[in-house]
Amino acid sequence: MVQSKREAGRAASVRPSKSGAMRESDYAALAQFRYQLRTFLAFSEAAAQRAGLTPQQHQALLAIKGFGGREAASVGDVARFLLIRHHTAVELMNRMVKLKLIVREADPQDARRVLVKLTAKGEQKLRSLSRIHLDELGAATPALSKILRSFRTKAR
Repeated sequence: MVQSKREAGRAASVRPSKSGAMRESDYAALAQFRYQLRTFLAFSEAAAQRAGLTPQQHQALLAIKGFGGREAASVGDVARFLLIRHHTAVELMNRMVKLKLIVREADPQDARRVLVKLTAKGEQKLRSLSRIHLDELGAATPALSKILRSFRTKAR
């Protein structure tokens, strides 16, 4: 994905000071941030498995649905979104077709491209997982907000 100017600006605001000095509180904030990320990822992986999906299948469903709405996602788009190689994405799509989570179709404007879309079953699985993920993010928001505020404060 391409980083927007706004995202780049946010990233710049959390960089350490120009002096490069690190305080104990900087390390503590980074450790807490990584802990929060790992906690959320562990929750996400367990939720996907309870829903009968691998974590990568869940991520692929989300990538396909969240691609942007302007057009269907291609296998290559999914590969880029998941940070995997194209041939790995092809194998993932093959397994997801067999599970009836997605369908493939040729791109009407470029038959060399394969587009992927969620089936009703894929939509249902993603919807139920997304609800619980949003709830989990809501619960983690106060801690994450506090950590992110500390990064901005320290960068100035």
